Amino acid sequence: MGQAEPFRATALIVEDDPMQREMLSLLLEESGYLVIQCDSAEAAQRVLDNSAGALCLMLTDVQLAGRMNGVELAHVAKDRNPKLDIVVTSGRPLAQPLPDGAKFWAKPWAPLDVLREAELAQLS
Repeated sequence: MGQAEPFRATALIVEDDPMQREMLSLLLEESGYLVIQCDSAEAAQRVLDNSAGALCLMLTDVQLAGRMNGVELAHVAKDRNPKLDIVVTSGRPLAQPLPDGAKFWAKPWAPLDVLREAELAQLS
């Protein structure tokens, strides 16, 4: 009989800048997360359509490739998984309201912020 794999929290990173996406992924993987990377909100929406309930954390930039921005994606994500811990980041002030419970981080943020959020999301 095979051994069950231990539960690994899953995070969705949505960032069109490959370097930032990779840095976020590495930070979360070091925290024990399984990470799904997307470069557009549309790609992330497909992940949410199939696996929203399995996600613990979503980090997204506001400005993304494609027609949907990160704030709109945050609303879609909350609709799919109301318990999902969502962080939206931008170098500019937000022009749209976030869904209830979502957090906004102004850029630049510190890697320690990501590690703290990852720990909080695993506890929720």
